[in-house]
Amino acid sequence: MKFIVHDNFKNIQKDILKSIDDFDTKGELLVKGSRNTIKIFPVNEFQLNIKAFKTPNFINRIVYKYIRNSKAKRSYQYALKLINKKIGTPFPIAYAEFNSGVGLGKSFYVCEHIATEYTYRDLVVNPLLENHEVILRAFTRFCFQMHEAGIEFKDHSPGNTLIQVKDNGLYSFYLVDLNRMEFHNHLSFELRMHNLRRLTPKKEMVEVMANEYAKLYKTKTEQEIFELLWKSTTDFQAKFHRKQRLKKKIKFWKK
Repeated sequence: MKFIVHDNFKNIQKDILKSIDDFDTKGELLVKGSRNTIKIFPVNEFQLNIKAFKTPNFINRIVYKYIRNSKAKRSYQYALKLINKKIGTPFPIAYAEFNSGVGLGKSFYVCEHIATEYTYRDLVVNPLLENHEVILRAFTRFCFQMHEAGIEFKDHSPGNTLIQVKDNGLYSFYLVDLNRMEFHNHLSFELRMHNLRRLTPKKEMVEVMANEYAKLYKTKTEQEIFELLWKSTTDFQAKFHRKQRLKKKIKFWKK
């Protein structure tokens, strides 16, 4: 086993490891997915958010052991980079990797658990959400800040940004599901818009985002931003729905 703990949490590393060991039988279930499971474990004054990654297939066991960093390690390392660049994400605490034969078996990423009111998905599904446009504009500014820092968040989808309402009426945003990211010296206009393509299929939301992004990104007009963002969005939606139709056909033939 490989077990790495952030220096700030060395004093509770035994408790962290015990929580990982007890993952299958204890903890408060937060997410039960087909690939990953997330549970919450209280340790002293902390709430640990522990994500268990599914054991990879045989080929990926070899890849993650000898060629590419595991999802747990990448999540930890990328979170540290985000914190360093002052981009919101739950603070990274630890990660653990277990061997399975010649390759990687189970792996775990541990971060602080942050209580939040919404995710970006709530803005998509509930247009009547209180302060909807205010939050959407604040989120767009957060995205611009992320792009200015050279961050390409490849899983920038509706469920992967947590939104916290602050007492002063402001909002904080936290990226989660971090194992697919790239860090650049500079993000082109095209890459910025491409990075936002998965967030919403709603034209009225894209219009607001384009309007707010244009206030900060002075090299393009609002119309240019909207046109490319909307094209990127519609292209993604078309591709997504083609895949869904294909999956249904494959499942039909399997039956």
